[in-house]
Formats: sequence, structure tokens, C-alpha cells
Amino acid sequence: MIPVDLNCSASGPDDAPVLLLGGSLGTTLDMWDPQVPELSATHRVIRFEHRGHGGSPVPTGPYTMDDLGNDALTMLDRLDLARVSYCGLSIGGMVGQWLAINAPERIDRLILLCTAPHLPPASAWRERAAAVRAAGTPEVVADAVIGRWFTPAYAASHPDVVAPYRAMIAGIDPEGYAGCCEAIASMDLRSGLPAITAPTLVVSGRQDPSIPPEHGEAIAAAVPGARLEILDPAAHLASVERAEAVTSLIAGHLAGRAQGMS
Repeated sequence: MIPVDLNCSASGPDDAPVLLLGGSLGTTLDMWDPQVPELSATHRVIRFEHRGHGGSPVPTGPYTMDDLGNDALTMLDRLDLARVSYCGLSIGGMVGQWLAINAPERIDRLILLCTAPHLPPASAWRERAAAVRAAGTPEVVADAVIGRWFTPAYAASHPDVVAPYRAMIAGIDPEGYAGCCEAIASMDLRSGLPAITAPTLVVSGRQDPSIPPEHGEAIAAAVPGARLEILDPAAHLASVERAEAVTSLIAGHLAGRAQGMS
């Protein structure tokens, strides 16, 4: 499939090192609002939206991880960015793995949040894609998804935070959401992980039902020199539920610091 021009937004000094942020399935640029103020003090932070999401084009699916990865490379070329650090959560982390495997010269440091290199069964992702297409909106899966994004205790005590994220899911184009589900269904990056050369930080949420910590453990075991941090408590959208901890871990890794966080 031909690459598309992804929607993106930049903040921070023009001459600072660049950090690219790739979000979760069903999110927009706003997903990274908790991280941008601090990270843009030291980096040129570029948030982008996957194909089919937010302001990015919505080609007809199915998509593949090759499609999503090549979209990101096309964006880097368009912005004249030869080398960047990359942080991605969930499908954004899958794109990050793809980039570090297939275009290692473009990735300086790598942060993988609540993600996996392979996420079977494929049938579950294809069924979700079919349900969203049939309904004409991701609204049909929004409640189930939001229930996996946050721990029950956090959701109960922060309804004002959770509600906009549910609306974010429901507002994604159904074809874009479904196409990205199909990209996850066909993805298997496991064989490429040992070839990753970028210094890598892997972060998982102890209570993440979408991508449990064993997936992060597998990435950290396969990528040479990778470091694993498990946040407890935290579910899938750890960048929101544990915003301060995640931002600190990202900043520390970009600065070459090792630090524990629980």
C-alpha cells in the first residue's frame, strides 16, 4: 500500500533532539498531553496519528505493520529528520519495534510502552475489525476498550479523565480503526527483536489486561541490553494513569539515565 502523509504536531525547541511519539489504537494526538510539557523542554517533540486516526488519511483497509511503519518513515523524510528517538504505546510501540528493526539508522533511543511484538489470536482482532465496520463506529467497542485502559480503582476515582478517552475511541474513523486492528492481527516482529541496536526501555503495566507484562518481559529478553520497568498499579494506558512515572522514565532514558520506578 502507498504510504500516507500522517498528521503530526510539533512542540519544543527547533534545534533540540527529536522525540517521536506514536499513540495507542483508538487515540489522537491528545493522548500525549500529560507528557508533552516536560519532554518538550529538552526535545523537539513530534506527536503523530496513525493512518485512519485523527487528522491522518483513512485508506481502505486492511493495513499491515509494514504500512504503518512506512507511513512513519515517509513522515520522517517529509520533515527532513534523519534520526530520532521514538516512544510508542501499544500499536505505537509496535511501529517503534518495526522502525528499529527495519530502519535502525533512523532510531536513536527507543521506548516501548505497554506493547508486544506479536499479539494473538489474530481471530480476535479480525472479529473486532468486523464489529466496528458493521456498526459504522468504534462506539461498539468503546466501553470494553476503556475498561482495559485503566485500572478499576483509577477509573472510579478519575471519571473526568476517563470520559474524554472513551470519546476519543468512539470518534475514530471506523475504517481506520478496523484497518489497524487487522495490522495487529497479521503482525509478528519477534524474529527481528535481537537485531535492534537502539538503547531500549520497555515499560509494562502490572494490571494491563490488553498486553500483560509477559509481553514486555519477552521484548526485554530478546532486545540486546534492553531494560524493563513494570509499573504497579497501571493498566494499558499507563502514560495517563501513571503519567508522572512514565514521563520520568522516558526523560531518564533519553538522557541515558537508569532509574527504577514502581
